[in-house]
Amino acid sequence: MHPYEIAQTLRSRAKDQNIRLNYGSLYSVVEGLAKRGLIAATETFREGRRPERTVYEITEAGKREMTDWLTDLIATPVKEYLQFEAGLALMGALAPDDALNALRLRLQQLELTLAQTEATRELTRKAGLPRLFELEGEYVDGLLSAEVAFVRELIAAIEHEELSGLDMWIKWTETGELPDFTWPADPGD
Repeated sequence: MHPYEIAQTLRSRAKDQNIRLNYGSLYSVVEGLAKRGLIAATETFREGRRPERTVYEITEAGKREMTDWLTDLIATPVKEYLQFEAGLALMGALAPDDALNALRLRLQQLELTLAQTEATRELTRKAGLPRLFELEGEYVDGLLSAEVAFVRELIAAIEHEELSGLDMWIKWTETGELPDFTWPADPGD
């Protein structure tokens, strides 16, 4: 394919829903892959008044690199720094009522997103798309479902005043007094 065709194919297959793609840098990426010998130009052509297009194919070295990279991507868990995780780590800086309102809003948005993704997956199943092409959607739905359950439980714990440390949190946000709390020693020290 030529780079423009690659971009169109990725868009038509909705890969931008699962992979952060920067279509503007696609030509630079293709150039870099060619310089590294991972792809090679097979032909150049021009259709009418359109710009000249160079078609590329993957090389044997490119196939090996892609296989190694994809195997590592699937096999090796890595720490991903999620924005929600960061928000939870710093949530104590908000007043509990403000945090609760934000969590309720998040829950509504998550439930809506989950309903939309489940409806989309149902349509693809009815259209006969093999499960192989739905795996990333199943994974995302699993993550969304787990997050919905977590947020619901956290909201309930705050609402029913069952969250450990809630009194300390309320006092801290009302008075600005930091709690007298010492973190456990790091076992690596």
